[in-house]
Amino acid sequence: MNMKKILIIGAGGSLAQNVIEAAKQLPDTALTLFVRNKNRLSKSISEGCKIVEGDVMIFADIKNAVTGQDIVYINLAGNLEAMSTNIVKAMQEASVKRVIAISSIGIYVIPLKSVLIPYRKLADVIEASALDYTILRPDWFSNGNEIDYIITQKGEPEAGSAISRKSIAAFVATIIKNPDLHKNENVGISKPD
Repeated sequence: MNMKKILIIGAGGSLAQNVIEAAKQLPDTALTLFVRNKNRLSKSISEGCKIVEGDVMIFADIKNAVTGQDIVYINLAGNLEAMSTNIVKAMQEASVKRVIAISSIGIYVIPLKSVLIPYRKLADVIEASALDYTILRPDWFSNGNEIDYIITQKGEPEAGSAISRKSIAAFVATIIKNPDLHKNENVGISKPD
């Protein structure tokens, strides 16, 4: 069995750390963690993973990290339009097709709240990329120790309430395990009311 190679971009974030923990439970999975500063990663998170320090805004850094991966998971904040454009270009050049990206609830609500504009741009860039994408639009995060979620498709009203990071991580792990699931879907994820 070939190892499935997963790149976690933004590995220092709290949601990404839950995803790393969930992905580590999967068989035949090799994780690469892309971070600006590896000192932000605890031993328990980084153990057994390859660590790559770099800046998503530097194309050579991201191209180097993406090359040879099977699945790229994006979990970032900031100038998401520029960041996602760089990641998409790197993936296209490296012939890596499968991407899972974290956006936000509310990015299709008019008027769009200014805080959500970068998350909308991220979704637009990835949808236009011709990659095999899954975009997640999670509700606000909670620290609940539970796995309980519902999925809504793009165009459907977003339902539910604040969702545990653990639930989002479980959903992402399901896609890592079965990359054909939710391909080219842009889904809301929240806790059922």
